[in-house]
Amino acid sequence: MQHGPAVRRRKLGAELRALRTGAGLTSGEAARLVGWHQSKVSRIETGSSGAKPADVRSLLDAYGVGDPQLREVMLALAGLDDGAGRDHWWHAYRGVLPPTYRDFISLESQARAMRTLETTVVPGLLQTAEYARAVTRAALGGVSEERLDTLVEVRLTRQEVLRARPPLELDAVLDEAVLRREVGGPEVMARQLERLTEAARLPQVRLQVLPFTAGAHIGVTGPFVVFSFSSTSDLDVVVLDHLTSTLYLERKEDLRVYTEAFNALQANALSPEDSLEYIAAIGDGL
Repeated sequence: MQHGPAVRRRKLGAELRALRTGAGLTSGEAARLVGWHQSKVSRIETGSSGAKPADVRSLLDAYGVGDPQLREVMLALAGLDDGAGRDHWWHAYRGVLPPTYRDFISLESQARAMRTLETTVVPGLLQTAEYARAVTRAALGGVSEERLDTLVEVRLTRQEVLRARPPLELDAVLDEAVLRREVGGPEVMARQLERLTEAARLPQVRLQVLPFTAGAHIGVTGPFVVFSFSSTSDLDVVVLDHLTSTLYLERKEDLRVYTEAFNALQANALSPEDSLEYIAAIGDGL
């Protein structure tokens, strides 16, 4: 388990190594092509050191990589902006957002699909401004109104990935507790449930509710997110968010376990159609 920057460096290095091998080059030959010492190529491939934008582009050019999506993912993993794809807007909030949150937004912005289990709060991509404000204030006791405004602004800007071209594909399983917890009070919660209903009707969103009647389930251990990327499954990553840290799991075994867990949760949850009715019924009760 590693934190965001480390896991991204390793993923970037592993993919660059695979591309070099696919191009039929040794690390020494690759180094000569770009005018480096072999040790620099090795450090980048093992993830022991980061790569500058020009370095990544030079290697991709040397390996004959012309696929724009693959190039975009490689540069995104390095935390870079190649001037293509979704805008890296979060860089403007460096003084406000912790590195782990910026890393999460970077992955979210570049991912093709996101699968999330939520057991306590509505996913950030589906929150209303009022709900986001209430839940952020509760999570960060004593936060100033100015910083709170900024964090809510960031939360809402993140939601642009659902309106991008192509949009992020979102699969969300919500424990019933998410819907019952009156964050911000009944009125705020009623509007939040309406927002969930609207979002669930989007073609790129699949929303399912796991009712209390489902009993204990594999998700009781806590929420998680699985990001998938267009170019290769080797770049997929699981994110576990804790009170003081965020962990990124990259091993194939971890990905397999969490993917199977999410599939099981979907199988035990209400169908998307029944989930809409369930959400509406809870909203009527408010």
